[in-house]
Amino acid sequence: MLNLVLFGPPGAGKGTQSTKLIDKYNLVHLSTGDIFRHNIKGETELGKLAKSYIDKGELVPDEVTISMLESEVKSHPEANGFIFDGFPRTEAQAGALDKFLTANNTAITCMLALTDIPQEELVTRILGRAKDSGRADDANEETIKNRLNVYEKDTAVVASFYQKQDKFIGINGVGEIDTIFSSICSKIDEVSNS
Repeated sequence: MLNLVLFGPPGAGKGTQSTKLIDKYNLVHLSTGDIFRHNIKGETELGKLAKSYIDKGELVPDEVTISMLESEVKSHPEANGFIFDGFPRTEAQAGALDKFLTANNTAITCMLALTDIPQEELVTRILGRAKDSGRADDANEETIKNRLNVYEKDTAVVASFYQKQDKFIGINGVGEIDTIFSSICSKIDEVSNS
């Protein structure tokens, strides 16, 4: 089973690359953002709770995120593997994900991190995405900057969790979408064949 953590700051291109990876490797895409939005739109209790944090640009607490994610994984027993997009965001989440996957006789194959993208570029990408998608959380520059700061302070440290397991792979996130995708695929194929 191919289980990938697609990692990088907001606006790095995780969603764009995930779509291409799903098609190529026949994986199930698990985006915590999409899962949150689905629960928020459905006005579930977890969705309402998640919304109160997201509206402030803060991370949703681990227990809420993990409960939503475990439910999604269990709903795809036939999957060839998963792309975890936007998760884990803390070392505690990474540990909980490892524990959950081990209990289901699988593990994370690797973390693919989209790196080296200047903050100004990320803000520009996210503001552009807001116009295309209508996502209110992407339209406010101060909220975006807060999300980027939270990522740097709280989330970027998760990379060391996978570095210690020798599962971290950095990919330059600046350039043409297809060039970045080719780099990602060559790394996946290298890890899968080793």
